[in-house]
Amino acid sequence: MGIVDKELHGNCSRLCLFPPQHGCLLDVASHDIFNMELGSVRKSNQKLSKTEKKLRQKQVKARNTLLRHEGIECVSSPTKSLVIANGGLGNGIGRCQLLSIAEECGSVEALLMPPNKPYSFVKYGLIEDCQQAYDTLNGKEVMLEDSSQGIVLYVNFVGKVPWEVTTPTALPPGLRVIEDLVSPEEERRLLESIDWAEDEVIPNAQKSLKHRRVKHFGYEFRYDNNNVDRDKPLPGGLPDLCNVLLAKCLKLGYIKEKPDQLTINQYEPGQGIPPHIDTHSAFEDEIISLSLGAEIVMDFKHPDGQEVAVMLPQRSLLVMSGESRYLWTHGITPRKFDIVQASGEWKVGAVSADIGDLTLNKRGKRTSFTFRKVRRSPCSCAYPSVCDSQRRDTAPSFPASDSEASKLEEKYVHEVYEEIAGHFSNTRHSPWPRVVEFLRGLPCGAVVADVGCGNGKYLGVSKDLFMLGCDRSKNLVDICGQKGFQAFVGDALSVPIRSGSCDACVSIAVIHHFATAERRLATLCELVRLLRPGGRALVYVWAMEQEYNKQKSKYLKEKRASRGGMEETNGDAYESGCQRSVHPSNGTKQEIHPKLPVHTNRTSFDSQDLLVPWHLKDGSKKKAEPTKSQPPPSNPADSCEPSHVFHRYYHVFCEGELEQVCKSLGCIKAIESYYDQGNWCVVLEKQYLSPRETRGL
Repeated sequence: MGIVDKELHGNCSRLCLFPPQHGCLLDVASHDIFNMELGSVRKSNQKLSKTEKKLRQKQVKARNTLLRHEGIECVSSPTKSLVIANGGLGNGIGRCQLLSIAEECGSVEALLMPPNKPYSFVKYGLIEDCQQAYDTLNGKEVMLEDSSQGIVLYVNFVGKVPWEVTTPTALPPGLRVIEDLVSPEEERRLLESIDWAEDEVIPNAQKSLKHRRVKHFGYEFRYDNNNVDRDKPLPGGLPDLCNVLLAKCLKLGYIKEKPDQLTINQYEPGQGIPPHIDTHSAFEDEIISLSLGAEIVMDFKHPDGQEVAVMLPQRSLLVMSGESRYLWTHGITPRKFDIVQASGEWKVGAVSADIGDLTLNKRGKRTSFTFRKVRRSPCSCAYPSVCDSQRRDTAPSFPASDSEASKLEEKYVHEVYEEIAGHFSNTRHSPWPRVVEFLRGLPCGAVVADVGCGNGKYLGVSKDLFMLGCDRSKNLVDICGQKGFQAFVGDALSVPIRSGSCDACVSIAVIHHFATAERRLATLCELVRLLRPGGRALVYVWAMEQEYNKQKSKYLKEKRASRGGMEETNGDAYESGCQRSVHPSNGTKQEIHPKLPVHTNRTSFDSQDLLVPWHLKDGSKKKAEPTKSQPPPSNPADSCEPSHVFHRYYHVFCEGELEQVCKSLGCIKAIESYYDQGNWCVVLEKQYLSPRETRGL
């Protein structure tokens, strides 16, 4: 187990656990394993009251919810660790309050609070103390601090607590936070200089937007087109107090040019601003923002899905230039509490993801002074994919011939999967339930072809089936062989298996990699060719609709860090920092296809044909290899190793598109079609031999 270190933060005792290895588990010793349901240790022979029965039901419901939605498995016997449902940062309870409650039952070694989750983990030094907490805290009603809202805690024993050592998060390139730019007295004068009730000569120069109060100086920022009218400057220019402030910034080297436009925003607790990039054609490179009245956490997001929460202290200056200004979105989530570090380091910079050092910070009223320089010529930045001056908003032209489509697939599918095979395999270990249901519903001894088998995660689902795998990637086929599965290298357009020899086929997440409608149809024809009459095929393709029947898909709901395989985007942005886009095979920079949009990870799709990136984490090798845990580096800078970003072609299917393609096959019948976690799926049954197959008899 790790070393326990106790630190003090204000009047709150803050406990941290530092495991010795990355990715290890916080082991919990198990004693006296009893085969009985939760809560029966003490009351197995006693009759439960109505209240106790109701509590037991809610406790079991909490346990089942944690397993189903979070993968947290509770155990029946006493251990040293508990999971506290309803007692998390996502419920509005802070570290100090929860720690105080937990310490009433015994000595706490660690309190782990995952961000935005409605549960926490607490580890006690003794099993007896943990048992005491289990008996005491179950059903305990807690009134949240700074709120009249109450929550009820439900606890369960856990045998393992997921723990991963986190390295310090780097700020986006080009981003700086300067603390205490102004004194408290200067802050007071700046805030008092704003007259929100003043009658403006120019209409719309002052506005109360839905989520905040806004005032403009120099030039009005127009929210209808996210730009300024350069020919209509506002009278009066910038306030005199601001000119003094800007002179100070120029002298200290924080900016190179004096801004001529100012937007003042006032945020009440609970208000925010949506993620956005300031229009490239509207303003020059440097954008600075002064935070007055209160601190705030601002969220930055790269197109690849990488997110960095940045603490902006009261009276601090945020400076955005280069990549952070042009490529990363920035915004403020509307909420009344921010998730921050409990230790003193949270005062400035990126908020760490260390779940042993997170708590809540109540927001106050914040006023921001954002200064920008109006641009007089088109933007020529290094990020044309997101630049309105450089971007061509014409519809992409896709492969005009089969030959062009084949070349696109070779570069953006085949070569990529050869490079990422090992890392891809490490993220593909859990078979999808409905695919398993299909396979296990087949008769004993059925011959099944898995076309596009990947790492073979379905080849071992049932020992009663004879399964044969086929994949275009040699490295993935090699991984299948290492697992003892029967698999060979082959193209889904021409599978070297005799016609009519299979009882069933599966094609899971394969057909969407083909670049034209004709090639996608040909792949389905090839699947049908393999089937005997009466044989069935199950086909899965990625859906355009990642939110269906008012439910978000797992793809949208998953946090980026929750999966080993990080699907990234916009590799041309990785030339700075610790990541870079590479071309498969030769390690050089991979060119982004000029006619294909690059998808932003964990967001809804804006186009059917696009590039979906893959972040090859920590220089993963082509082949799956056991990873050795290493202690975190002593120097945070040493932990930043280059990560490669590869881009894969996808055609995401709209509702009804897959069924429509299947109808053109003629010799099949669609038995079932459904939506499964962001995928459109169809079960086909072959009715008779096609004319081509009949001629071959």
